[in-house]
Amino acid sequence: MVLRTDVVSTLFLISELNMSNLIDIQSQIDKLQKQANEIRSKEFGGTVQEILAKMQAFGITVKDLQTAKPAKAGKGGRKAKVGTEKTVKAPKRVAVAVPPKYRGPNGETWSGRGLTPKWLSALIAQGQSKESFAINAQ
Repeated sequence: MVLRTDVVSTLFLISELNMSNLIDIQSQIDKLQKQANEIRSKEFGGTVQEILAKMQAFGITVKDLQTAKPAKAGKGGRKAKVGTEKTVKAPKRVAVAVPPKYRGPNGETWSGRGLTPKWLSALIAQGQSKESFAINAQ
């Protein structure tokens, strides 16, 4: 029975120490978060001024920032090794807009490429011919 009491009291002391450590760690986290917020708020104004100065130097407007596409992230910001230049890839094919060949009764259009649109499929199912909606025939 004495052994059991010793084990229970030891476990109780360990749980108190763990709880004390947890409380200490949480207070340290709170303190560090407050310090980080203070540093961030102190540096915020200066950072904004630096950004504004660079925008003025390069003639960048807020509209330019809103319409700009984000740059793709590189591999960890590392510089390429000397002699390992990448070959330039050929530009991708750009899709060319094709003029419409068919116009529906409600102004819908279709180029004749790809799947037949629902509006034309429905009209064909009603017995009308696809050629009757050809733009050149009208």
